[in-house]
Amino acid sequence: MAKLDKIEQEIAGLSPQELARFRAWYSEFDSDTWDGQIEQDAADGKLEALAARALEAHQADKTSTL
Repeated sequence: MAKLDKIEQEIAGLSPQELARFRAWYSEFDSDTWDGQIEQDAADGKLEALAARALEAHQADKTSTL
């Protein structure tokens, strides 16, 4: 059985309280992982081209107000 299959089985067997605790933990874990990736991409310059395209579009009045 694959590692992910085992994890899925374990999660499916959690009590409602354990599942709530897992959800809270995973939400924070996922958010921290995502934030870390964004920070790394910014530090590596991977977002520069996107920022430049966004600024060009804004300066050309091709954007809209949120």
